[in-house]
Amino acid sequence: MAKEGRVFVRGMTSQTYGLSGFRNTQLELNRVRSESIVTDDATVGHSGDSEESRTWWKIGPGDDEFLTQTLQVHFVELFPGGSNHGHGHQNEALFYILEGKGYEIHDDKRYDWEKGDLVVVHNDSVHRHFNASDTERALCIIFKAKSQWMFLGMIQQGRSAPFEKEGFGPRIDWGQVWIDDVESRKKVVKPSDTKWEDVPGGRIRVMSSPERTDVRAFSVDVYEQEVRANSESEAHWHMADEVVYVLSGSGKSLQWQVEAEIAEKYYAHVANTQKAFDIRQGDVLYIPQNTIHQYVNTSNEPLVFLSAQNRMFKLLGYKDEIHVKLDNGQPVF
Repeated sequence: MAKEGRVFVRGMTSQTYGLSGFRNTQLELNRVRSESIVTDDATVGHSGDSEESRTWWKIGPGDDEFLTQTLQVHFVELFPGGSNHGHGHQNEALFYILEGKGYEIHDDKRYDWEKGDLVVVHNDSVHRHFNASDTERALCIIFKAKSQWMFLGMIQQGRSAPFEKEGFGPRIDWGQVWIDDVESRKKVVKPSDTKWEDVPGGRIRVMSSPERTDVRAFSVDVYEQEVRANSESEAHWHMADEVVYVLSGSGKSLQWQVEAEIAEKYYAHVANTQKAFDIRQGDVLYIPQNTIHQYVNTSNEPLVFLSAQNRMFKLLGYKDEIHVKLDNGQPVF
């Protein structure tokens, strides 16, 4: 973690107009973070932590090895029978339940969840999470585009407390600034709310996307993918960077860097050789912006992982992905 407290957003600086040095530094960093790597253990202070919970980060702006700030990734563990503190933040967050079952009180309403569910913490909401078991822990991984809110100046956050500022009138409903149908959308997305679809080398189920207008999520897209034993996924290319968490199995992530030629217009050039990253259960994998990539499973067990992307890229006019053919291991167009 950064040496001087928590970093929420980072600036970009350069001695020249270009930012190639900044980009090159990021591309040289390790893209796989194993279970043993913790970039922030919340000792600086996290408004949700209590004596009955634990929070630790895998990816965030405060990392000494800084990868990205389009997404943050952290874990929350609730001890048996425990809970964290009620707290609120303007940024949305998506919780995938890895172990256990429990519930949360979200804006004074109860929502139950269990292993395999995706739980959406909506914009500007107060939430507190409870473990329903007295013997087993509850564990979840959280994906959020927190820096996006910070860049936009939406920084009102903290633990639940009485309002004590002078010079303000009585309470009014904050939620009237949201779009009209937010509270009718799914807060908890269960496996039964999704469907598996066949894709080359395996299958996929989408939990959050622009097309899933029934889900109360607007900033992060999440899907689960399974690559069959001794198989490989289709290669594809997208401008968005991506964070992957390996639920089970092992394999490789093959990644081809794409660079820009700035001539009379932009042209793309694909690296002649790919970088290969070994991944296994419990790893967090990072895929940089503007990268062609593919998953290869050489084991006798399925490779299953969660994938998260910041939806902002789609809103900026970029396609979700472009399918790429390979010829002797090299992308062709």
